[in-house]
Amino acid sequence: MRFRIERDTISEAVAWTARSLPSRPAAPVLSGLLFQADQSQTGDSTVTLCGFDYEVSARAEVRAEVAEPGRILIHGKLLADIAKSLPNRPVEFATEGSKLLLSCGSTRFSLQTLPVEDYPGLPAMPEATGSVMASGFAGAVAQVAIAAGRDDTIPMLTGIRVEIEGEKLTLVATDRFRLAIRELPWKPERADVSETALIPYKVLADTARALAGGDWVRLALADGGLGDGLIGFESARGAAEGAGGSRTMTSRLLAGEFVKYRSLLPEAYTTTAMVETAAFLEAAKRVALVAERTSPIKLAFIQGEVTLEAGSGDEAHASEAVEAVLDGEDISVSYNPSYLLDGLAALDTPYAQLSFTEPTRPTVLMGRAALDVPAQPDFRYLMLPLKVPSQQPASG
Repeated sequence: MRFRIERDTISEAVAWTARSLPSRPAAPVLSGLLFQADQSQTGDSTVTLCGFDYEVSARAEVRAEVAEPGRILIHGKLLADIAKSLPNRPVEFATEGSKLLLSCGSTRFSLQTLPVEDYPGLPAMPEATGSVMASGFAGAVAQVAIAAGRDDTIPMLTGIRVEIEGEKLTLVATDRFRLAIRELPWKPERADVSETALIPYKVLADTARALAGGDWVRLALADGGLGDGLIGFESARGAAEGAGGSRTMTSRLLAGEFVKYRSLLPEAYTTTAMVETAAFLEAAKRVALVAERTSPIKLAFIQGEVTLEAGSGDEAHASEAVEAVLDGEDISVSYNPSYLLDGLAALDTPYAQLSFTEPTRPTVLMGRAALDVPAQPDFRYLMLPLKVPSQQPASG
């Protein structure tokens, strides 16, 4: 095998495929990246890179000047480190026996190849289900990923649920103490499409972020979604991307029945508070500095302002007031500081709306473009208030 390729092209392609490689591979060959160089008489010679760990697969196809076609397996993490450190010159790959010779300007590397015949076959991409704007998809996934569980002993909660219904795509995640829902439009391949999938949050977040530079992301679910256990993502680079080629990724789905979250969404609210997002977030960050790991941040809403308070009188204590518009009765609630900060940071609107039914029920956080327009329901973030023991009066 021998081919020549631009440094930026191969560096990006190696970085994309290497993301699927396991840190502790079950077999040595799973630490490798598979290279397939194909020669074409029409001048459209390509090199395909693949990574796979039996759970996630990644493919990148790039254009290259292929002098000799071939197929090799090379240690992926090492190659990724090498590729991103190369000088800005064309890169030449050539095999010599069991070695890969890599040259870039005056830089030379000789790397041992892995037994390509032992490499497992990659799963095929399912048929495309529809497409979504790449940048909007990345932002939506980031908004809900904050609420996904990090406890691997409950795999179902470490996933993001994807619901596809007609021209609407819904993303949902929860760790039982908070819940994030994001709805966005998309272009289905069939008008009557209805699918669900539960995808590991880290896989979906990494993939959506990596594909954000394209125009569209195609989602591919086999019929039955959870039944088939596989979802695919594809971003086809346009002509402006030059030799960038295409990127595809597949992931096995998580098993288990997701939380029946719709029953948690209130149909009406007794009190609603509106605050400027940036000012409220900065105040919450400052006050939360004195909160211990399990200590709450208390919000006391009255007409005209909200007072944020954390800490105790005997130790560090902080409080700050921020302007607020209140619709309803005064209310005081307490939250896990991290949950409150995560929700506010996920908003991309000038104003935040906190909606309450009662102090012990979940609070719904949404964004508002202005105080005189309704809240935007496409993103909803529910937080469970903390039960804070009331102070007992000192005995006299």
